[in-house]
This record gives sequence, structure tokens and C-alpha cells, in this order.
Amino acid sequence: MPLPDVTSTTEPATTIDADALVVFVARTETGPRVLGDASLSELLSPGLGAVAASGAAEETVRLPAPDGIAATSILAVGVGSDTPDAESVRRAAGAALRALKTAPAIALVPPSDDDVAAAVEGAVMGAYRFDAEGLRAREGDEGARTERIRVVSTAPEADAHLARALIAAEAVWTVRDLVTTPPHALYPETFAQRVGELAADLPLEIEVLDEAALAAGGFGGILGVGQGSSRPPRLVVLRYNRHAQAPHLALVGKGITFDSGGLSLKPAASMVGMKYDMTGAATTLAATIAAAKLGLPVRITAWLCLAENMPSATAIRPNDVLTIRGGRTVEVLNTDAEGRLVMADGLVAASEERPDAIVDVATLTGAARVALGERYAGLMGDAELVSAVQRAAEATGELVWPMPLPSELRPLLATDVADIANAKPGNTAAGMLLAGVFLQEFVGRTSDEPDAPRIPWAHLDIAGPANNSGGPFGYTPKGSSGVATRLLIALAEAFGAE
Repeated sequence: MPLPDVTSTTEPATTIDADALVVFVARTETGPRVLGDASLSELLSPGLGAVAASGAAEETVRLPAPDGIAATSILAVGVGSDTPDAESVRRAAGAALRALKTAPAIALVPPSDDDVAAAVEGAVMGAYRFDAEGLRAREGDEGARTERIRVVSTAPEADAHLARALIAAEAVWTVRDLVTTPPHALYPETFAQRVGELAADLPLEIEVLDEAALAAGGFGGILGVGQGSSRPPRLVVLRYNRHAQAPHLALVGKGITFDSGGLSLKPAASMVGMKYDMTGAATTLAATIAAAKLGLPVRITAWLCLAENMPSATAIRPNDVLTIRGGRTVEVLNTDAEGRLVMADGLVAASEERPDAIVDVATLTGAARVALGERYAGLMGDAELVSAVQRAAEATGELVWPMPLPSELRPLLATDVADIANAKPGNTAAGMLLAGVFLQEFVGRTSDEPDAPRIPWAHLDIAGPANNSGGPFGYTPKGSSGVATRLLIALAEAFGAE
């Protein structure tokens, strides 16, 4: 479905004709208080108390509009504090739009002019519905959808904030659409086609390496993982500002369009949902497209490592040895640890261009979900870049948690027949960290000198928060969340500012 049409207005909120007027409510000692408009607070606060609204975070109450307000109804959403931060506003706006099942036109009154961007981002993300041709909408997604949002603000820069927020929210929609698409419809070849469609008319260069080009280029990890499927793998390279003299950020995304586990077959229940294993590639794609739409003064190269991991007579076997781009060899001891194999190729290829930094994003390990749950992403890598990613996460309300890369784990990946093994079968400790240690081996150096420092690198394991298996909350629906997309956009903006 298309994004809602969002515009700003300086018209008084009381005079706007809409199906619903969305107001933000604080929880105070004297009862709920409407923020952002004194006249609205005077009109609405008594009624909110009468229907037991409290102003608690993400609480929603819908009631008929009283006399003096042109809108048909009021949707009051709680933000908790009377001085809410941007993420509280973002989540509240998302909760409000999820609650509005039958309101094609709404008006949105942010708590302050400083909250326009957060309110719009949250509202548009909360308005998301999956709507693919030929596929039935999920239960609860039926009915009229929000088509128009008018945002009340007197700030002179409101339109600029609104435009930026829309691009960020649209990027999240892109990720959710790609991830939610069933794997029979989205596989390496069709994913590459979608890249072309999404990047059309934007200042982006696209290169697609098919199986012949991958073989010629020595991409043994991507080829090896994909060789068990009848649908061959692809490497898609997306370039923004290729020739600009600007900081160069490389993004590497895991794109396993379906993960059966290969010959190390997953149990049946664990295989359900494995269409989500391409979220990293979708995230890096959407963030790069957003950077192009924003015209950021940064150079970005995104490497989308696409393969389908299937068991067959042609699939890789445990004990097979793959040669990664650049010549390093990997003994495959677990074909279900396939993401790190395709990512190894991507990291090597990204390193060859000597970018200023590399960030990879992957639904890499079930161990990340065990360690951090379903809302935090694991963050590993070089201290300075990890700090930059944390700052971007704080700015966007994303949840990341820094984790170590212990050198004592490296011997667990020793093997007699290759440079490194992809897993340590039977080892249940520090699985997320062990995967990070593996990936680190494929990050290149800043020059050809043997003692040159490694290119700054950060690894985001989003296996937990990429898919919300519980009930919706804030601006996050059940299913694909779009996590880390806005984080990468903010990181790219920070690079451009430098």
C-alpha cells in the first residue's frame, strides 16, 4: 500500500476537519493533560478524565469530539511524562496509528514543534500494513486505512523535518515489505529485480553478479551456500555518490532469502519464519536508497549477499572447504552457519575498496536472541565505530548492546584442512561472539602494508529484533520490524557531517 499523504499545517487544530484528531497526553498528579495546544487541553482534559484515560505511555483512548472541535473523533495517546523524549513521542504516535482502524484522514498535534519529526516517523511506521498483490492481508489489517495525515506545527522548518521523517519511515516500510514477502516470491533473482525497481530514477549505480560472475570473481561463500538451491545466488552492489570526495561508508547485508539450514537441516518449527533471514540485505538496501533521496554528502556502497540455503544433491556438505574471495579457505562444519559464509565474501569485497568504515547487518545467530532477547541488537567491532553506531541508535530510539570479540574464542575455529572453520559443533557458549570473531577475520586493512590497521568495522546481529514474534507495540507491528534501518540512515548523516 502507498504511504499516507503527509502535510504540515498552521491551521488551529480545533478547526481541522478530520476523521480523528490525534493528541498526546501526559500523566500528571492532577490527571491526564493534553500537550502541545492549550486550547485543546482546556477542551479535552476533563473528558479524558471521565473515560479513565491516564496518559500512561502508549495508552490509547478514542472518544467523540466535543463541541468546538471540527474533527469527528479524538484519539488520545499517552506519552507518560509531560516532557517526553523523541522516542516516547515516536512510539506514542505509532500506537495511535495502529489503534485507528477506520480513520482515512487524521490530524496530528505533536507535543511541541520540536517533536514534528518524531511524531511523523512514528505515525507513518505505525500506519504500515502489508499489502502485496495476490496475497491476503493479515487478520486485523482489513478496513479503511489512514490515507492523509495533517501535522499541526508553526515551526518554520516543519516541512524539512517532515520530509526527512517520511523518507526514514518509507525506508522502514521497504524493509518490512521485502521481509514479509513469501520466499516463493522473493529469492535472489527477484530480490535483485526489486533493487532495480526501488532504485529507479535515483542517483544510484547497480551491479548484479549472477552465478557466472560470482564464480569468475571468486565468491566461494555465496556460491557455496546457494549451490543447493535451484534458484542461484546473486551479489548486488548498490553505489551512491561513487566518485564523490566524501567519507566512504560500506554496508554489507546478509540476504538469505530462505534458510532451511541446508544439509544441517533445521527442525520443522525452527524453519518457519526463515524468510526473515534476508533482513540485513533489505536494511542496507533501504538505508542506501534513503541516503540517495536525502542527498547526503557521503559515499555509500552496499553489498547485498543473496542466496537461498537449501538441501539437495548439490548442496554443500559438512567438511566441504570453500574458498572465499581473496583466497582464504573455510571448512564448513555446519551448513546452518551459512550467513557468515556469504558475509565473508561481502566483507572482503567491501574491504578491497578501502572505505573509511564498514558496517555489516545480519540476522546472524540464534545465540543473539538467547543473549539479548527480541528487542536488542548485538553490536561488535572497533571501539570508535561502535560508539558512532551507539550514538546513531540513541538518536533514532534503536536498541543496541555492545558485546566483546574475545580473542580466546579464535582457537575454537581452528581446522587442519583450511584457514578457519565456520563453526564449532557442540559448543554452546558465546555463539554470537564466535560468529563475530569469524567475520572479523575477513575485514581488510587500510593499505597493502602487512602491519596496516584494520579498516574500522562494526557488526550488528539483529537476529532478535528483526522479527517481532509477540504483539505489536509502539510503531512496531507483529512480524518484520525494520530495525536498524533508521540507525543506518542516521549513521550515514553523521558521516556526511564529518
